[in-house]
Amino acid sequence: MEHEYTNDLIHETSPYLLQHAHNPVNWKPWGEKALDQAKKENKLIIVSIGYAACHWCHVMEHESFEDPKVAEIMNTNFINIKVDREERPDIDQVYMNAVQLMTGSGGWPLNMITLPDGRPVWGGTYFPKGNWVDALEQIAGLHEKQPDKLVEYADKLEQGIKAVDVIDVNTNEINFEKEFIASSVKEWSANFDHQKGGTKRVPKFMMPNNYQFLLRYAYQTNDEELLAFVKNTLQKISYGGVYDHIGGGFSRYSTDDKWHVPHFEKMLYDNAQLVSLYSDAYLITKDPWFKTVVYETLDFVSRELTNEEGAFYSSLDADSNTPEGELEEGAFYVWTKEELKKLLEEDYELFSSYYNINAYGFWEKENYVLIRKDTDQKISDDNNINSEILAEKVSNWKKVLLQEREERSRPRLDDKTLTSWNALMLKGYLDAYRVFGEKAFLNAAIKNATFITKNQLQNNQSLFHNYKNGKSTVNGYLEDYALVIEAFIVLYQNTFDSEWLDIANQLTEYTLTHFFDKTKNIFYFTSDEDPELISRTIEYNDNVIPASNSIMGKNLFLLSHYYDRSDYKEISEKMLHNIQPQIESYASGYSNWLDLMLNFSFNFYELVIVGNDAENKLKELNQTYIPNKLLAGSVSDSDQALLKNRFDQDRTLIYTCVNNACKFPVEDTNEVLKMID
Repeated sequence: MEHEYTNDLIHETSPYLLQHAHNPVNWKPWGEKALDQAKKENKLIIVSIGYAACHWCHVMEHESFEDPKVAEIMNTNFINIKVDREERPDIDQVYMNAVQLMTGSGGWPLNMITLPDGRPVWGGTYFPKGNWVDALEQIAGLHEKQPDKLVEYADKLEQGIKAVDVIDVNTNEINFEKEFIASSVKEWSANFDHQKGGTKRVPKFMMPNNYQFLLRYAYQTNDEELLAFVKNTLQKISYGGVYDHIGGGFSRYSTDDKWHVPHFEKMLYDNAQLVSLYSDAYLITKDPWFKTVVYETLDFVSRELTNEEGAFYSSLDADSNTPEGELEEGAFYVWTKEELKKLLEEDYELFSSYYNINAYGFWEKENYVLIRKDTDQKISDDNNINSEILAEKVSNWKKVLLQEREERSRPRLDDKTLTSWNALMLKGYLDAYRVFGEKAFLNAAIKNATFITKNQLQNNQSLFHNYKNGKSTVNGYLEDYALVIEAFIVLYQNTFDSEWLDIANQLTEYTLTHFFDKTKNIFYFTSDEDPELISRTIEYNDNVIPASNSIMGKNLFLLSHYYDRSDYKEISEKMLHNIQPQIESYASGYSNWLDLMLNFSFNFYELVIVGNDAENKLKELNQTYIPNKLLAGSVSDSDQALLKNRFDQDRTLIYTCVNNACKFPVEDTNEVLKMID
């Protein structure tokens, strides 16, 4: 194509940055070249941050950044830098902290104006064109006439940004009591929506780690009411329109309180964690629908987010073209009555009952978003149809509509590969394999783990963060290390191949050297080998993806058992202790920390399987949900701490240990289950 404008983003690999490469704005990628130019020319900087699947990022681009008149104002007065938040989460964190201090809220697109040295002075999220132009002109005028005012404000804001990540050392005695967890959950539960699932708020986010913790806590405490809430939430989410009933997989969040109309972007990290969650939920409930959700979601990931190397892509856009060529959110996923009647013919009435092609399922502009209300059994009873025939029809409907949908204009794909998100998906495949025993799931996991070690792991045990077009870039962040370590531990637990455990331990040593602050007992988000930003951030709040520090706390706890490292356990304990004062009043923001606290508060079991039949014994144990355990094993003699001197050539023995005390080894997995409370 011939383009009227081309800027410096044309040399980047990020799909988000490339989307802006032909804006009339003279965008530059983040780097020393752009920052030095700002200082040399004494120009303010616009830092505009977003990601490829972000709907409002596209809206602001179309309204403002594609407008030559707006671009002229930006180019004349500012150095303009575009950042992909997924590629550079370190930059995003700094400026997100700043905009939250300024405005009390955040989101994307994130637009920040900074001094030539990068310190922020003004910012926000999405701005309509008129507001954006007014703000630019005012701040440019202030910089010209009263620059000292901007410097004074930047000084104060810098102090505030640095204060955000101050972690106070907890000087109280370490005490992880069950009562503390119970009190935190009780406070949290006041916000539960027991009818529609999730919490009493709109929009509704899935927050997989919240429900992983609540599922585990309900199970370990025999809290039937809490377990019912989690099961209902998972059913409502997967019955809702946030779940893609035709192609599998989940959108990012629901814009309403019944999980009906999603923000249609599909993110790898959501789907990865939801596969893990629904796998465990199936193990407890044996609900066949939860199994279907896992299989359909992994079909989607395999079909649309996986490359030939076994690496996973990042996301699918919310927007796609209508038949008229207009870019609209959700156009790829929605249906009209006329379309459905034509495609389904005599099955339309039953389909419309099943997926609510009625007032309940209506969205806008004659479009319906498929949503379920009833179980298959109720649909069978209400329509006097055999359940097996109904299942066959549902399967056929999905094939027909998927085939029709494939003819539509597809949402844009963000085909960069992020190490951290790949590790989440790797773990998702492993959790599905653990529960369902599907060998294809294990094969996909091993292929991805091999991709990570081949392409993202360097000889000095450091990781790259990003991969695109055969090239690995961007020094890894704590999230990359934490999630790869976690995934490789889980890979060891599913294969008993000690190579994966050893790599996890080597990566842990690297993080302790390059990310850990011994005085605060916490890890920085960036390595000490990265160029300095205005603040070195610490990620400790659990969000849609758990905080990299809480993941490291859990990793260190497990590795302390595997390698008999009391120092690892002590660091894990102190990390949790320092965060504990913040948990009780906002438990949903610390659910992964609470999950770690369960390891310290309840019995935690080492289950060690040694002998020729170790693989089959492992599969038997995996048929029961046991969240408070780690697994180790071998089919031969080993010097590994948990395996040493335990191999018996003639028998496969299972050792059950807790608090450094072991029961007499047994051969029957049922005997093991009796020993575990």
